[in-house]
Amino acid sequence: MNQTLRSGKMIGRQEKRGSSDLKACYFCKGRVVEQKVKVDFRWGQKLKIIENVPAGVCQQCGEKYFHSEVYKTMEKLAASRRKPRTRLTVDVHRFKQAV
Repeated sequence: MNQTLRSGKMIGRQEKRGSSDLKACYFCKGRVVEQKVKVDFRWGQKLKIIENVPAGVCQQCGEKYFHSEVYKTMEKLAASRRKPRTRLTVDVHRFKQAV
């Protein structure tokens, strides 16, 4: 099955729906296990937080892998005008170069 990295890059090959062939991280070769995660998803100028997303997570470096169907569902959810379950206030700071 196609897998999508957090960056949006697709990896893997088409397989029977529902099977996951990714056992080792593409970057560090660490072990990847299926988990439910919280995703900070940027859609244009908006930041959407999507909870309970199924993903493969590297136990060594934390890289997240999403099945292509899951990623497409996150895009649709982020683009929808559906009322969110809850709202958060987020502080934004600008990084200043160390002297």
